[in-house]
Amino acid sequence: MLKPSALLINTSRGPIIDQGPLLDVLRNRKIGGAGLDVYDIEPLPVDHPYRKLDNVVITPHLGYVSEQNYRTYFPHVVEDIRGYLDGKPVRVLTV
Repeated sequence: MLKPSALLINTSRGPIIDQGPLLDVLRNRKIGGAGLDVYDIEPLPVDHPYRKLDNVVITPHLGYVSEQNYRTYFPHVVEDIRGYLDGKPVRVLTV
Protein backbone atom coordinates (compact mmCIF):
# COMPACT_ATOMS: atom_id res chain seq x y z
CA MET A 1 0.00 0.00 0.00
CA LEU A 2 3.05 2.28 0.02
CA LYS A 3 3.80 4.65 -2.82
CA PRO A 4 6.54 3.56 -5.24
CA SER A 5 8.69 6.41 -3.89
CA ALA A 6 8.28 5.35 -0.24
CA LEU A 7 11.24 4.51 1.94
CA LEU A 8 10.70 2.05 4.76
CA ILE A 9 12.89 2.64 7.84
CA ASN A 10 13.15 0.17 10.70
CA THR A 11 15.33 0.93 13.72
CA SER A 12 12.96 -0.69 16.20
CA ARG A 13 12.79 -4.50 16.07
CA GLY A 14 13.53 -6.80 13.14
CA PRO A 15 10.44 -9.03 13.41
CA ILE A 16 8.07 -6.04 13.16
CA ILE A 17 8.45 -6.31 9.39
CA ASP A 18 7.72 -9.53 7.55
CA GLN A 19 11.00 -10.08 5.73
CA GLY A 20 9.64 -12.16 2.82
CA PRO A 21 7.16 -9.57 1.53
CA LEU A 22 9.68 -6.77 2.13
CA LEU A 23 12.27 -8.54 0.00
CA ASP A 24 9.62 -9.02 -2.69
CA VAL A 25 8.66 -5.34 -2.87
CA LEU A 26 12.31 -4.27 -2.81
CA ARG A 27 13.35 -6.70 -5.55
CA ASN A 28 10.40 -5.66 -7.70
CA ARG A 29 10.94 -1.95 -6.99
CA LYS A 30 7.41 -1.51 -5.63
CA ILE A 31 8.85 0.90 -3.06
CA GLY A 32 11.84 3.20 -3.31
CA GLY A 33 13.95 1.41 -0.76
CA ALA A 34 14.58 0.53 2.84
CA GLY A 35 16.87 1.62 5.64
CA LEU A 36 17.31 -1.20 8.13
CA ASP A 37 19.19 -1.26 11.41
CA VAL A 38 17.55 -4.36 12.93
CA TYR A 39 16.91 -7.82 11.54
CA ASP A 40 15.25 -11.14 12.28
CA ILE A 41 18.73 -12.60 12.78
CA GLU A 42 21.57 -10.52 14.21
CA PRO A 43 24.24 -10.15 13.20
CA LEU A 44 22.97 -10.13 9.64
CA PRO A 45 24.43 -13.16 7.83
CA VAL A 46 27.02 -12.41 5.14
CA ASP A 47 24.90 -14.07 2.46
CA HIS A 48 21.64 -12.35 3.43
CA PRO A 49 19.57 -11.06 0.44
CA TYR A 50 19.45 -7.50 1.86
CA ARG A 51 23.18 -7.24 1.18
CA LYS A 52 22.64 -7.78 -2.54
CA LEU A 53 20.02 -5.05 -3.07
CA ASP A 54 21.04 -1.59 -4.25
CA ASN A 55 17.90 0.00 -2.80
CA VAL A 56 18.64 -1.02 0.80
CA VAL A 57 20.87 0.70 3.33
CA ILE A 58 21.82 -1.56 6.22
CA THR A 59 23.58 -0.73 9.46
CA PRO A 60 24.74 -3.18 12.16
CA HIS A 61 22.15 -2.30 14.84
CA LEU A 62 23.79 0.98 15.71
CA GLY A 63 21.44 3.50 14.17
CA TYR A 64 21.03 5.09 17.58
CA VAL A 65 24.68 6.17 17.62
CA SER A 66 25.02 9.92 17.41
CA GLU A 67 26.99 12.53 19.27
CA GLN A 68 23.76 13.90 20.76
CA ASN A 69 22.76 10.48 22.14
CA TYR A 70 26.18 9.99 23.70
CA ARG A 71 26.12 13.49 25.23
CA THR A 72 22.78 12.59 26.85
CA TYR A 73 23.38 8.93 27.68
CA PHE A 74 26.80 8.90 29.34
CA PRO A 75 26.20 11.68 31.89
CA HIS A 76 23.02 9.83 32.90
CA VAL A 77 24.97 6.61 33.35
CA VAL A 78 27.49 8.39 35.57
CA GLU A 79 24.64 9.92 37.60
CA ASP A 80 23.01 6.49 37.93
CA ILE A 81 26.21 4.90 39.20
CA ARG A 82 26.93 7.79 41.60
CA GLY A 83 23.37 7.65 42.94
CA TYR A 84 23.61 3.90 43.48
CA LEU A 85 26.95 4.19 45.28
CA ASP A 86 25.58 7.02 47.44
CA GLY A 87 22.47 5.02 48.31
CA LYS A 88 20.27 7.54 46.49
CA PRO A 89 19.37 5.91 43.17
CA VAL A 90 17.97 8.05 40.35
CA ARG A 91 15.76 6.99 37.44
CA VAL A 92 14.48 3.99 39.39
CA LEU A 93 12.37 1.54 37.39
CA THR A 94 9.50 -0.24 39.10
CA VAL A 95 7.60 -3.27 37.92
